[in-house]
Amino acid sequence: MFELFKAGGWVMIPLLICSIIAFAIVIERFWTLKRSKVVPKSLVPQVWKWVKDDRLDKARIDALRHNSPLGQILAAGLVNMHHDREMMKASIEEVANKVVHDLERYLNTLGIIAEITPLLGLLGTVTGIIRMMSKVGEVGLGNPAVLSSGLSEALMTTAAGLIIAIPAFIFYRYFRGLVDELVVSMEQETLKMLDILHGDREAD
Repeated sequence: MFELFKAGGWVMIPLLICSIIAFAIVIERFWTLKRSKVVPKSLVPQVWKWVKDDRLDKARIDALRHNSPLGQILAAGLVNMHHDREMMKASIEEVANKVVHDLERYLNTLGIIAEITPLLGLLGTVTGIIRMMSKVGEVGLGNPAVLSSGLSEALMTTAAGLIIAIPAFIFYRYFRGLVDELVVSMEQETLKMLDILHGDREAD
C-alpha cells in the first residue's frame, strides 16, 4: 500500500488528507442526523401534555431546548406562547434558521472535497507526465523504467482522486436530501404544535 502511495508522488498527500476529512464528516453526520435525535416522535404530544396540565415551566422549556433540534424550535415558540400566532412564528423562524444551519454543518466541506479531489488527481497526472518527459529528455526512450514510473504517478493520482470523489459526492447528495426531509418533518411538527396551542386542531 505504501508503495502505491509513494508511486503517486506528492499529490497523494493532499488526497490522503481529503479522504480522512471526508471519512470523518460522513461518520459525524450519520451520528448527528439520526431522525430519532433530530425529530423525536413523542415531543409534541409531551409538550401538549405539559401545557394541558399547566406544568410547562422554565425548567421544562430549558430541558426541551437541549433535547433535540426540534426541541430548540419548539422551545422558541413556547417562550412566546402567550403572544399571538405571528409572534410565535417569528421567534420560531429565527431559531429554525440556526437549527437548519447546524444540520448542514460540514456538508459544504464534503461537497468541496468531492469537487477538488478529481482536480488534484488531474494535477498528479500532469506532474507525472511532466516528470516522465523530463527524464525521457535526459536518458532517452531506451529505459522503460522511466516511462513506467511517470505513468504510474499519473494513473495512481487520477484513480485516487476518483476513488475519493465518487463516494464523497454520493454522501454529500444523500445528506443534503436527508437534511431537507428532516427540515420538512420539523416544520410539520412545529405547525402541529402551533395549531394545537391556538385551538385550530385537536391534539392526537
